[in-house]
Amino acid sequence: MFIDKAKVYVKGGDGGDGIVAFRREKYVPEGGPAGGDGGKGGDVIFRVDEGLRTLMDFRYQRHFKADRGVKGRNKSQHGANAENLIVRIPPGTVIIDDDTQEVLADLTRHGQQVVVARGGRGGRGNTRFATPSNPAPELAEHGEEGQERWLVLELKVMADVGLVGFPSVGKSTLLSVVSAAQPKIGAYHFTTITPNLGVVDVSEGRSFVMADLPGLIEGAHEGVGLGHEFLRHVERTRVIIHVVDMAGSEGRDPFEDWMKINEELKLYNAELEKRPQIVAANKMDMPEAEEHLEKFRKQVGEIRPDLEIMPISSLTRQGVKELLYRTADLLDQIPEEPAIEEVTDLSERKIYKLEKEEEQDFVIRRENEDFVVESAKIERMMKRMQLNTHDAILKLARTMRHMGVDDELRKRGAKDGTIVRIGDFEFEFVEGSSYY
Repeated sequence: MFIDKAKVYVKGGDGGDGIVAFRREKYVPEGGPAGGDGGKGGDVIFRVDEGLRTLMDFRYQRHFKADRGVKGRNKSQHGANAENLIVRIPPGTVIIDDDTQEVLADLTRHGQQVVVARGGRGGRGNTRFATPSNPAPELAEHGEEGQERWLVLELKVMADVGLVGFPSVGKSTLLSVVSAAQPKIGAYHFTTITPNLGVVDVSEGRSFVMADLPGLIEGAHEGVGLGHEFLRHVERTRVIIHVVDMAGSEGRDPFEDWMKINEELKLYNAELEKRPQIVAANKMDMPEAEEHLEKFRKQVGEIRPDLEIMPISSLTRQGVKELLYRTADLLDQIPEEPAIEEVTDLSERKIYKLEKEEEQDFVIRRENEDFVVESAKIERMMKRMQLNTHDAILKLARTMRHMGVDDELRKRGAKDGTIVRIGDFEFEFVEGSSYY
């Protein structure tokens, strides 16, 4: 089964907690703080494996969570960092953030990788908070939570040549006679509902990968029929072979078919209009095909005089060898586009910098008699601080005082005993005190 789209949940590992500890050794009186930092949580990394061809594995496993960092230890020993979680994906996978629709990465080469969920930093132990004024702090941090998100994975087939055209024009038959691929072939529309790949050997050591893609209909660029399920695979191809039923089966007009398919490609992605294209005038063994071909050449010549039109018959193999040689020559002239590298910078240094640059703004609002303080910086700090010690409360109070929260609360009318709420925590405001 060919699976080319999947939605998965990823979560980086949480950082390990820092601890409060003190040296307790014989002959070392007042040994001081000795609580170690927690280890960093593991990252979730998507890495390209050329041995994979579909997203089938993601049909059965949709959740990927990295391990959390190890808690800090006494004697100032840091907890171990967690191992990164490596998730294998096939080449040609586009990774999209489901919430923002931002393309995080477009990975095409074996070994390429991108961090899709960064693990949290480890919490600091009390060794880190020692100062001359407080040489033995009872203060430590929880590990930072790992990043989590829902991702959409889209697989675009990695093929040199893509066969396009209306249903039942002979694309699958052509692929079956030029390669070892065995696509499903039938005398009805939409026999092919998923891409089929075949390696075409042109001799002289030259070969290329050809994809038989599902048939198009009008409105495909808007998702009608197989729509986007087909069109996204065309984007990867370097050459398009446009298969046209020159016998005019089912009363179809070859020129109208050619025009409609090109219009759908253009509306989906304007770049596809510039992609090198060869028209494979198929079913030339059928009656009236020659007459239709002569008319088709004249009509196309008025619009695209440079377009190559090669008469073939997939059934009798007439002209097929010439088509393959011409396609190989065209591929030799087109340099392979460089693979798109990782797009989004999720480095820990950048995340830390963004947090440091975060505005110091806060919002205070009333809820009945209580005050509610909203501040991303304070809420993040409260999540990380282990608020079960006097030192931790003092540090939080100092931070809020330096940000101007105290003064603003007084201006708003806060008195002794007034309830102040920040996130899930509640405090009593104490006038003239250094803490709440």
